[in-house]
Amino acid sequence: MTISRRTLLGAGAGLGAGMLSACGSNTGRGSRSSGGVRLAQWYHQYGEPGTEQAVQRYAAAYKKAHVTVQWRPGNYDQQTAAALLTDSGPDVFEVNGPSLDQIQGGQVEDLTALLDGVRDDFNPAVLEPKTYQGKIYGIPQTIDMQMLYYRKSMLRDAGVRAPQTLDELVDAAHKLTSSKVKGLFLGNDGGAGVLGGTPLYAAGLRLVTEDGKAGFDDPAAARTLGKLHRLYADRSLLLGAPADWSDPSAFLQGLTAMQWSGLWALPQVQKELGDDFGVLPFPKDGTAGKPAVPVGAYGAAVSARSRHKEAAKEYVKWLWVERTDDQEDFALGYGFHIPARISLAEKAGRLKSGAAADAVRFATEHGYAQPLLWTPAAQTAYQDALSRIIKDGASPEDELRGVVRKVSAELDRVRHTS
Repeated sequence: MTISRRTLLGAGAGLGAGMLSACGSNTGRGSRSSGGVRLAQWYHQYGEPGTEQAVQRYAAAYKKAHVTVQWRPGNYDQQTAAALLTDSGPDVFEVNGPSLDQIQGGQVEDLTALLDGVRDDFNPAVLEPKTYQGKIYGIPQTIDMQMLYYRKSMLRDAGVRAPQTLDELVDAAHKLTSSKVKGLFLGNDGGAGVLGGTPLYAAGLRLVTEDGKAGFDDPAAARTLGKLHRLYADRSLLLGAPADWSDPSAFLQGLTAMQWSGLWALPQVQKELGDDFGVLPFPKDGTAGKPAVPVGAYGAAVSARSRHKEAAKEYVKWLWVERTDDQEDFALGYGFHIPARISLAEKAGRLKSGAAADAVRFATEHGYAQPLLWTPAAQTAYQDALSRIIKDGASPEDELRGVVRKVSAELDRVRHTS
């Protein structure tokens, strides 16, 4: 199965177990050709047709080194994590990170200087998780985001307005539910997998505070997460759909009046529904709340084990900083994504009107990404608790108390490692 860019936005992205065998042959590391330095560049295997040919075309246009692109199926995050510990890995590689362990372990190069003069043009929400102690370790390539799709005609017929608060979302989902249609689809697990920390941000909280503490040790967290159980208990949620949240088919087939999905689904929704849909951020909850939009971005990084680190950095700067036409092509030519550069997102023709323009505005004004300090152990503890709250009706206060303890211990470990 091929992987689309949407996988990085799943709440558990990068946490799968099992190392899959790497593909490809000689990386070209350490060898030279008549064209000078040879660089090996890795990408995960996208499911969007034309993407592989595009990145090969970008690499072929570079004249200062011979760049060999490797397209890697399987568990890409684990493949790269293992390769960074060897001398046979890539020089330049795409990464859903880099992770905190890779940065602290000195496995990736500092790329801060590559953004001199243009740093402010990169969307801060996706640049922040690639920044540690003021240094940048990955150059964001393109932005994916999630949002709420709603069927205008279904809401109109039910006398329901597009929800602006979480309470309105819960009420709307209940009113829109009938014997044939469910009010809301958050994934076949009831939403624990895809929503992750989004409801906390909608309550005005964070996963991790700026000073490195658990950001949801607050009564507002329990209040907000408890409302997600109401959706489940009211039987307002579509469960057991033929395809999960990342695919808009349940929404397009009229199985649900509202669905949480990704920007990538927008062209298909627009094609099939015309103007009969709208999009929203996850609605705010409480007086301190604000709309929330999860965003994510694969980035280009340079291995510290590369024998051609400076040449690799020069190539990354050429492709992901200077070649703005290629950056826009990569974002919008093979799928539907937002360029990581604010200036490119503002001028891209396909993003200037309608729901696409709304989505760009949501990502800019309300976007958040999982913080760098949010480790896999913290993620697992939180997501397991969220699942019990939503599906089992477990006490949000009790569950969050346990999660705060575990996350605080993880954050202490991280601080002592740095």
